[in-house]
Amino acid sequence: MLTPEVLAKIQRFHFKTRHLAGEIFAGQYESAFKGQGMEFAEVREYQVGDDIRNIDWNVSARYSHPFVKVFHEERELTVMLLLDLSGSHLFGSTVRFKRELLAEVAGMLAFLAIRTNDKVGAVLFSSGVAKFLPPRKGSTNVWRLIREIFTFEPDDPGTNIESALNFLNRSVKRHAIVFLISDCMDTGYEKSLRLTAKKHDLTVIRIFDPVEEELPDAGYVRMRDPETGEEAVINTGSRRLRKQWSQYRAQSRQALQRLTGSLGVDLVEIGTSGPVVEPLMKLFDRRRKRLNA
Repeated sequence: MLTPEVLAKIQRFHFKTRHLAGEIFAGQYESAFKGQGMEFAEVREYQVGDDIRNIDWNVSARYSHPFVKVFHEERELTVMLLLDLSGSHLFGSTVRFKRELLAEVAGMLAFLAIRTNDKVGAVLFSSGVAKFLPPRKGSTNVWRLIREIFTFEPDDPGTNIESALNFLNRSVKRHAIVFLISDCMDTGYEKSLRLTAKKHDLTVIRIFDPVEEELPDAGYVRMRDPETGEEAVINTGSRRLRKQWSQYRAQSRQALQRLTGSLGVDLVEIGTSGPVVEPLMKLFDRRRKRLNA
């Protein structure tokens, strides 16, 4: 049973993401993600400039003047969201937790998909796959998705991206638009990511918090790993420590950039203190330019 506070929070996110999808992204998503083919729609009389290869010779012979076949894009797509709900997403040093940011991004993408009559499904995971929401149409499906994100409590708060990718590759046979939304604080999933990129149209959206990238100078701080439960007191006033941490995070980020770049996979990075709309708009714009090149 949802508490009134949690229910109100889910309703706010539901309304916000639906509004953003409807008002700001109108047409952007549809032009960035094309269907997989063309389907016959009708025939009409030939007009100057029509491709003669589309002439329907049987109909043209019947009416003694040329008619052409008209094709429409086979639009219906399947969108799959791989949502990392591990313990590290229950962190936020600024205006929101990473899980709240993940919910906002996932909600917007889901609403964009159903606006164009696409199906939306999701794989919720932490140390393993916890829940599979089969692809469906309709706004009630988005409501359920947002509700699941906010109420999900993993049995094990660890992270296993490989398990989510392998589950997707086994379960979703048809070509899909796939968004992996995660802080990507994991290793050993490169092979699975490569296979997913071959089978599906994959985009990686990395969620992060500024404190995870650059430790602040706050003196001695007790820190707890939300995924292992381990605690330690560290001296954030140490320049050497802060520099080592920054280098480690930069190397991890560069490794992800190299991996996605080598696979031709789009990488979007969104922080808890920054905008959400602009990074997604840039993604859609890049994709649209590639399709029209």
